[in-house]
Amino acid sequence: MLLTILGILNADALAQVHRQVMVVDWADGRATSGHQSALVKHNHQLPEDAPATAPLRTLILQALGRNPAFTSAALPLRVFPPRFNRHAVGMTFGDHIDNTILDHPGGLLRADMSATIFLTAPDAYDGGELVIEDTFGSRTVKLAAGDMILYPSGSIHRVQPVTRGERLACFFWVQSMIRDDGQRTMLHDLDLALRGLRQRGLSGEQEMVMLTGVYHNLLRRWAEL
Repeated sequence: MLLTILGILNADALAQVHRQVMVVDWADGRATSGHQSALVKHNHQLPEDAPATAPLRTLILQALGRNPAFTSAALPLRVFPPRFNRHAVGMTFGDHIDNTILDHPGGLLRADMSATIFLTAPDAYDGGELVIEDTFGSRTVKLAAGDMILYPSGSIHRVQPVTRGERLACFFWVQSMIRDDGQRTMLHDLDLALRGLRQRGLSGEQEMVMLTGVYHNLLRRWAEL
């Protein structure tokens, strides 16, 4: 599943992010990379011990928790603490695949889905597109500030070189209750269909009760907790 979720962060949240990062001393992004990623990574990252890191992480996690589209698509079990990066002119992140197992504060985390929240308006910089390789070919992503892209962590992806301005983004990984991307996609599609039927006033129909039961019983069969 490759899914865009609009408006994860509103204008006030974006303004808070920009105020915090304006006074940050950025670190070399390779400091938190695996061996293969470090070979192709050339960007800056918000240090783990920077004063802005903890409040910005809280802001992102609270926004995710309020967003039903994220919950429906990711069915999150654990979310890796969000990180923040900066690509100035000439910076890039070449082809790579995210690590499968991450050292999460609560224990090890399996990265099922990767996420990028764009924090800079697309007309403020040139280049910097996120390119994701999937079964349908290359997908080029450059979203409005506050919008998010979710995609399988096993996908090859890259950030194109920035040629003007500056690209700020938040990124993190999700361990889903549903390990398999195909199963997760089917549950998401079924949830969207159920929501659409409810909006048409069909919640009380017997068929809706049965379809809702199918969703929950599939979730019960496939979920890993």
